[in-house]
Amino acid sequence: MQDLRIGWMGFHAEGQPALESLLQEKIRVEAVITLDEPQLAKRSAAIRYDEICARHGVALYKIRHVNDPEAVELLRNLALDVVFVIGWSQIVGPAAIRAARLGMIGAHAAVLPHNRGSAPVNWAIIRGETEGGNTLMWLNEEVDTGEIIEQVSFPITRYDTCATIYQKVAQSNRDMILRLIPHLVAGERPARPQPATDEPILPRRRPVDGLIDWTWSSRHVYDFIRALTRPYPGAFSWLEGERYLIWDAGLLPGDAYPDGRPGRVLGAVYSPYPGVACGQVVACGRGAVILLELESADGTILKGHVLSDRMLEGKTWSNE
Repeated sequence: MQDLRIGWMGFHAEGQPALESLLQEKIRVEAVITLDEPQLAKRSAAIRYDEICARHGVALYKIRHVNDPEAVELLRNLALDVVFVIGWSQIVGPAAIRAARLGMIGAHAAVLPHNRGSAPVNWAIIRGETEGGNTLMWLNEEVDTGEIIEQVSFPITRYDTCATIYQKVAQSNRDMILRLIPHLVAGERPARPQPATDEPILPRRRPVDGLIDWTWSSRHVYDFIRALTRPYPGAFSWLEGERYLIWDAGLLPGDAYPDGRPGRVLGAVYSPYPGVACGQVVACGRGAVILLELESADGTILKGHVLSDRMLEGKTWSNE
């Protein structure tokens, strides 16, 4: 379809629909670069590109870090015109960026310059934001400050989780990249500068940052749980010395609950249907939530009637 030599770099699920669509549209991709197995095992929402590349006859390369000398040398030897860096958490250094003739194009799951930095989707939900988005941009030497190619916005509803927002991000990656390709083939370089901002860069999140503080409001606890649910490591808390992951919760109305000490289990919620509203009500600093799915330290999943029937009333969730 074109003489443009395109490369692809990624490991996160948000990039898969876009790459699949390029290949289905018969847009030639010279090489896909992803993380090697030891690095991939450390990442949330990671996917493997082996099957896609084998099916479409695309060369696949696995690296430890994009700025390693071997990785930079690989990029130079591939002699690519442009590299799409979609779903990639390592900061790409100047030498790697310069290895592509036209440059590298990345996506950031926010409407830049808002929410620059790490885990923008998770942070947006944790903060109770009601609008999210995605930015396609040219990479430069500073974090998330490159020239903007295109941006899209979408709502973050009270029903969304990190998984559903990343589905929206993945779809927007696909749409923006397919719209961009004809411009690149025509020799154009769409770009506009980012607005200036004093907003601080979002810090990286680690699994240990998933600890719930039950003195938070019920809305904040609810947002926190849905921001960190699968495919991320999950929010967690402790009950009688045992650590539990909390994968799903419901938000109850109102602020006042009898004996509502933060973290105290107020009682069970029952339903004839296991997938509907079965769980345990827990008081927060203001209001209460229903815990709908837990996972114990040994991997046992507690939800539905099993969770409702647990004798937890009067027990208290804690930080340890």
